[in-house]
Amino acid sequence: MLTAKTLLKASLGLGSFLKAPMVEAQPRATFAPQPVMVPIRSIGPRERDRIAQHLLALTPHDRYLRFGYAAGDEQIQRYVDGLDFERDELFGIYNRRLDLIAMAHLAFAPDEQHSDCAEFGVSVAAHARGRGYGARLFERAVVVARNEGVGMLFIHALSENAAMLKIARNAGATVVRSGSESEAHLQLPSATFDSRMSEIALEHYAAVDYQLKTRAKQFWSFLASLQEVRSGMRDARSKSAP
Repeated sequence: MLTAKTLLKASLGLGSFLKAPMVEAQPRATFAPQPVMVPIRSIGPRERDRIAQHLLALTPHDRYLRFGYAAGDEQIQRYVDGLDFERDELFGIYNRRLDLIAMAHLAFAPDEQHSDCAEFGVSVAAHARGRGYGARLFERAVVVARNEGVGMLFIHALSENAAMLKIARNAGATVVRSGSESEAHLQLPSATFDSRMSEIALEHYAAVDYQLKTRAKQFWSFLASLQEVRSGMRDARSKSAP
């Protein structure tokens, strides 16, 4: 069976509306607002440092919500060092400076366990909250998971993590609370041709966006260095002037 990973490697290149009520006997159609498309890029092992930088920048409370305990710097670094990029999938959202401001970890079950299950975890930088990044990352994880043959997606979160549990409930997941912890599970439909092509298109969109941001950052760095040279030349002329 062709999986999404196979199709991605082979071909990376690859509204609904609502009618408004009558107003003064004049029909008018309004379009329902669509969520903003956010470029979400797959993260590889070369970006462990960026992952560590993102997670280490989380506040103590955010670390507690993300990992379920008060993770220290050493524990976070061990988590980053132990990431299995061959088995799992990681996704990230980058700003214009190419800082990783939100990331998700889609962990697949080991071979000796149920292969049709996966777990989702997410973290968003404090300054990037309120933009729906967590929900967008979850949607991307659902697409990838179903294309990889996953039938059940799990989310293990603290019961006080209202934002994460809201994302799960909005997606139709069943949430079971047990004291301070909650378990959410979402039954996924089988992969289709459209779901596979959707994953390819989303990955391509994110790749193009990342390339543009990389070029822009290089260009602005060049301008900054050029400005320093010009400033140095002006200072030199000023000092040598009689």
